[in-house]
Amino acid sequence: MATLLELHHLRVAYPPTGSSSATGFVVDDVSFALAAGERLGLVGASGCGKSTLGKAILQLLPKGSIVEGTIVLRGRSLTQLSRKDLQQLRGEQIGLVFQDPMTRLNPLMSVYEHCDELLRSHWPQLTRRSRQQRIVQTLEMVKIPASRLYQYPHEFSGGMRQRVAIALALLLDPQLIIADEPTTALDVTVAAEILDELTRLCQEQQKGLLLISHDLALMARYCDRLAVMHAGKIVEINTATTVLTQPQHPYTQSLLAAAHPHPLTTSALPEAAPVLVEVQGLQRHYRLGGWLQPKTIIPAVDGVDLCLRRGETLGLVGESGCGKSTLSRLILQLIPPTAGEVVFLGQSLGKLSPQDLRAARRSFQMVFQDPHACLNPKMTVGENLLEPLLIHRLLDRGRAQQRVLEMLNQVELTPSREYYQRYPYALSGGQRQRVAIARALITQPQFVVCDEPVSMLDAHIQRQILVLMQQLKERLQLTYLFITHDLAVARGFCDRIAVMHAGKIVEVAPTATLFAQPQHPYTQKLLAAAPSL
Repeated sequence: MATLLELHHLRVAYPPTGSSSATGFVVDDVSFALAAGERLGLVGASGCGKSTLGKAILQLLPKGSIVEGTIVLRGRSLTQLSRKDLQQLRGEQIGLVFQDPMTRLNPLMSVYEHCDELLRSHWPQLTRRSRQQRIVQTLEMVKIPASRLYQYPHEFSGGMRQRVAIALALLLDPQLIIADEPTTALDVTVAAEILDELTRLCQEQQKGLLLISHDLALMARYCDRLAVMHAGKIVEINTATTVLTQPQHPYTQSLLAAAHPHPLTTSALPEAAPVLVEVQGLQRHYRLGGWLQPKTIIPAVDGVDLCLRRGETLGLVGESGCGKSTLSRLILQLIPPTAGEVVFLGQSLGKLSPQDLRAARRSFQMVFQDPHACLNPKMTVGENLLEPLLIHRLLDRGRAQQRVLEMLNQVELTPSREYYQRYPYALSGGQRQRVAIARALITQPQFVVCDEPVSMLDAHIQRQILVLMQQLKERLQLTYLFITHDLAVARGFCDRIAVMHAGKIVEVAPTATLFAQPQHPYTQKLLAAAPSL
């Protein structure tokens, strides 16, 4: 196979910040080659330099960054390209799929407008009809029907937004695809469908695929070779089979050990435990369509009955767009239901006055998938955690500051006074998620909704966060609704699991029973699609 991409002794350092003039190379002496049609997986812990490597290839590094070594695409050096050449390179020769699709999507533009803008800027010779045909064809490849062409990003689930981002990367038919954690927000069935399609296209059209992920099971299924990255260096590179069955480097061995975790000890859940949250006949319907399109009703949540007992962890699994996140927002009263009710501690939340609902919100909180969703980047960690206490007027400022320091200690961000002064951008992904957990728990809630809280983290950090959450649950007597698409995580962390499909709960069972004897065909399909080492 012809060589498509070559890196020789690549070193990358970000520009110094603040008063610091030290230059630390986050990518340090990396060399490898990628052939046309080959799938190379780049795996490693959060902060090891994986994403920086992808950005360096596309020349997307901040101004003032130091880049040494060479990056060659089909014999052409990429480090000395003009601005015009770089604009042509991005999209036409190299497509990039980001981890967070909202870094690629403009909330004020429809899906069609995103795609049309890209085609008009790169291929101005195309007619409107040709552009539309190309857009529809590409979106169908990632399972987005033409009926959703004129919708906006906020009308899509996280997984559907990622499909749009993948479609944008494929739209101009580039030679190389760099996919940076492309299935983080996707459930196992949709992730399998998209990666099946992406890898098939790359092979058939002789495209190179650089797949960046912390999911070793995913890499094993879809990559020809694996490169293991640690502290900015490639410590091991070989065929996927060899790396997974005969790891040579101690770090690779530790990664594999973290990917085979023992189940976390969950507290015994007596059937007599009181019901904390009860969902009765909950529905949420959306009306789609505009003045040029027929109106249709989409039942995002369609008659859900569910209960959570005090002290349990109930897992909620299902494919992207099935209604999991909508259900969580309904339970937390962030959006109004079309029908049904949520009963918390014997009180119907929908019947509370705004003042009473605000007081009740102290008792139920949420940990988001992306900690940026709840952390203000212009506020320090301490200020972010102070805010809920001051909003609810729980403590005066002096006592609130002391509570924040205690909470930082509880989530193991020590020394707490140092982390109090930091900004979110100065934290790693795992540290930001710890702050998000601290913010959710700072008002001392009884019930916490966790919406994909560890999906963006590598195996090491994921395990640390789950252990922390289990310890906090037992120490603070919490009840969790744990939303995830990672069945391995659900299996080790949840007492019971509810399976959601097309807006309905199709099966609820104790975790061990569900994995051993799945009853519903959709549950069986979900378990069969899960990648495993």
